[in-house]
Amino acid sequence: MIRADIFRDIAPVIRDHLVVCNIGIPSQELHAIDDQPTNFYMLGTMGLASSIGFGLALAQDKTVIAIDGDGSVLTNLGTLPTIANNDADNYILLIIDNGSYGSTGDQPTYAGRCTSLAEVAGACGCDHVVECAAEETRAALETAIAARRKTAIVAKCESGNEKHPVIAMDPVVIRDRFMKAVKA
Repeated sequence: MIRADIFRDIAPVIRDHLVVCNIGIPSQELHAIDDQPTNFYMLGTMGLASSIGFGLALAQDKTVIAIDGDGSVLTNLGTLPTIANNDADNYILLIIDNGSYGSTGDQPTYAGRCTSLAEVAGACGCDHVVECAAEETRAALETAIAARRKTAIVAKCESGNEKHPVIAMDPVVIRDRFMKAVKA
């Protein structure tokens, strides 16, 4: 399975929750597969989906799922101790680990070699970390949502992108419709 296959599998699960999605191709894939007003697509801030999602979880009570990639998490490792040291049981960090920088040409990341993001999250103090195969992502996500417990999920999948157009929606429209969904 590649990341887009995971998105197809989890779309019905995340549809009713606030989702902050990683920059570039991941946002394009999620937008094409299941565009929702509750999805906030990152268009220009690599590494910040996890941080923005966490801030949102701290600010309100709805479940927030931040979907990030291994490359993006590696560029912002400081987010993991921040997540670990603050209470937000309405927060789930889903790291889709394909071992590559998928939006820039599939160059390998260190997570694709010997660095385990699950172990890094645990070493940063994250209490509940789940590593799973791509095919197990939906079940891991459903369990985390039902538990209402701050969780980091590292879903290991194959590298690869689907071809989808760039999101044509203006960033202000994305922001405004997402803010309406947060307030609803």
